[in-house]
Amino acid sequence: MKSDRIKNWPKEERPRERLLAEGAEKLTEAELLAIILRVGQGTFKQGMLGQNASDFARTLLKDFHGLRGLDRAHVQDLLKVPGLGPAKVAQIKAAFELGKKICAGKLTAPSFESSQAIANHFRPRFKGKRQEIVTAVFLNGQNQRLGVKAITEGTPTQATVYVRRIIEEALRLSAAAMVLVHNHPSGNPEPSAGDDETTRDLLNACKLVQLVLLDHMIIGETEYYSYSDTGRLKDLENE
Repeated sequence: MKSDRIKNWPKEERPRERLLAEGAEKLTEAELLAIILRVGQGTFKQGMLGQNASDFARTLLKDFHGLRGLDRAHVQDLLKVPGLGPAKVAQIKAAFELGKKICAGKLTAPSFESSQAIANHFRPRFKGKRQEIVTAVFLNGQNQRLGVKAITEGTPTQATVYVRRIIEEALRLSAAAMVLVHNHPSGNPEPSAGDDETTRDLLNACKLVQLVLLDHMIIGETEYYSYSDTGRLKDLENE
């Protein structure tokens, strides 16, 4: 009995469609590998026996004793497997290597442990800018950077901050905390009434999703203002 083509499966059962609809974490190792393989082994033409990508992935995992064995397998050994050509072997090895690079990156992720560290990091980015640029820095529980998102650019005097966009990005990254950073093109980092309003709105939004707003920083020409260091963040939180 031949194995059925994946394209003949109900759409909600196909690995690629399931990944897009439910998230990669919901898929088994074989289903994830099947997506990388894209096509299976052998042929379905003229009633001949073939394996779809999902069945082929399960066979590979069994023959090589799981993902770890597949990762350790030499390229030449993989190329000996019927149905694994240079393109598929390269895709498999590239996927494993990407995973390793992500893990290595997490171990060395830059951390922002002080307002000074954040100011030193962002001042060169803002230097010479004639408009306000609002940037959100998303952090994990160890204050390691998960991502940086430029939220908006505004006029030379004020940028409109979209709190909803900030929260959506934080949730997408599964961030535990964040820091809002923006520049004052005038060079004077003292906060305006609009800056206070933005901070207050963001504090309220963060509370709803259990996200910690660690600071709102304003970068000037040579100095910076930290809502956290000055105690202003706590004052706004207690209002």
